[in-house]
Parts: sequence; structure tokens; C-alpha cells
Amino acid sequence: MTLTWHGVIPAVTTQFKSDQSLDVSATLTHIDALLAGGVHGLVMLGTVGENCSLENTEKAELLARTVRHVGGRAPVISGVAEYTTAQACRAAKMAADAGVDGLMVLPAMVYKSDHRETMAHFRSVAAATDRPILVYNNPVTYGVDIRPEAFMELADLATVEAIKESSENPRRITDIYNTCGTRFKLLCGVDDLVLESHALGACGWISGLVNAFPRESCYFWKLLESGELRKARDIYRWYTPLLHLDTHVKLVQYIKLVSAECGYGTEMVRLPRMPLVGEERGRIIDLVRRAIADRPQLPHA
Repeated sequence: MTLTWHGVIPAVTTQFKSDQSLDVSATLTHIDALLAGGVHGLVMLGTVGENCSLENTEKAELLARTVRHVGGRAPVISGVAEYTTAQACRAAKMAADAGVDGLMVLPAMVYKSDHRETMAHFRSVAAATDRPILVYNNPVTYGVDIRPEAFMELADLATVEAIKESSENPRRITDIYNTCGTRFKLLCGVDDLVLESHALGACGWISGLVNAFPRESCYFWKLLESGELRKARDIYRWYTPLLHLDTHVKLVQYIKLVSAECGYGTEMVRLPRMPLVGEERGRIIDLVRRAIADRPQLPHA
């Protein structure tokens, strides 16, 4: 399936059973709900998908079954987040063998590579696969900042097509355009900066909270695309307290709990993450229940 790198693309949660074993069937059920809500693609095995908590065999099974289940209804993109470049190359090949349409590639995990090492990492992964690549820049979480001029160094790689910009600095959208022109598709990767990023030229949104509110997210994006800023702003103001959860260190637990409250999957995560308890859990539940009570009225499909 041809990737156009546009629209609302959830970073899909990976579902687990009560014993923390992989629950592929529940994940596929959630994917059906996301597709019914109108999403334009799916990112599997991202941060929210708990990539680094899965075994390689589990990743391969989840991707292969997702591709078969989706059956071309939307592009399937796999996260590639590994500790070494060699492992990332193998993960990219495994994902391609599973039939994914594209890859979301991160710098190597844990070790904070310098500029030369970071460029070598992305070039190596690109050489290991023919799948289109979206480069994920998230210096806040992963400690490696890929600056606009660095992206230009990757411009000769035909399969490097897009950038997920998650520096939490919307100025970067303009800086990338000024440096790279229209060479790359730019996607917003920070939930509570999506309106600002779209205004500056982002053509897509890879989001965690879409897992819980797919219809509202897609309607909001439709308003942005059609220039109906006042209506979009009203929804954004309703949505933003939840979107802030995407920038917290416990975003996986938060998003899974919010999604469960909305009827999608469970809040089960895999150790070392643990489900929320006490005041923290109560605070998130109160937040999402207020949002559900006040959710905007959407036009009938």
C-alpha cells in the first residue's frame, strides 16, 4: 500500500492479558475501532505500543497478524526502536517480512549518539530495507536531537520520506521547511501541539490520545484541513487537558487508562511499567470522565 504520510495516525497501544502476556486479538479489536473512527494509518510498536517491552517473536507475530487483519484498509507502519544499529536493521527487515507498509525509525536506544553516529544509524537502517522511512525526532524523551540541517544530510536517501517532529518546539516545523524545503513530509508527534504544527505546515499527526478518541480526533483534523479554525479551536480547548498526558513520562499508563475508560482495551501494561494507583489514578479517571461528559457533538457520519 502506498504511504502518503498524512492525516491522523494513532500510535496504537499493544494489549496485554492479566498475566502481561501479549493479547493480539484484543489489539486487533482496538484497531477495528480506530479504523471505524476514520484514522488514516496505524503505527504499531511505537512508544505507546511498548516496543521495548516486547520480545522479537512477539513483535513479528503482532505485525504479521495486524497486516493480515487490516487487509489494506489503511497503511501499517512499524516502529523501529532498538539498542544497537544492527538490531535496528534486523527489526526493519523483520517488519518488512511481516508486510508493513513503512517504518518509523528512532535513533538507537539508551546510548546518546552524536551527530556522526546518528547519521550512520539512519543510513544503515535505510540500507537494510526498501520500506519507506519516517524519522522520529524526540530529543525530550530519547536524548538525541536531529536538527534541520541533519535531515538535509539524509535527503539523498530516497526511502527517507517523512519526519515525525517531537522536539516540543513548533519553531522546528518552519526551520525544517526553510532548510529542507518540501523534501520531507512533516508530521506532528506531540499531541498538545497539533493545532500549532498544522498551522505551520504539518500534514499529519501521529498521536497517542487518538486511541481513546478516534472520532473526535479525526473530526478535529478534518476541521483543520478545511480551514474551520474556530470550530477546531473549540475542540482543541476541550481536548487539550487530555492531550497534555502525551508529554508525561507515564504517557503509556495514562493513555491506556484513558482508552479503557472510553471502552477500548484495558489499562494493563508490562513491567517495569505498572497500572496507576491511588491519587494519580483517580486524577486521570476524573480528567477523562469530565472529558467524556463534555465531549463535543459530532456530525453524523
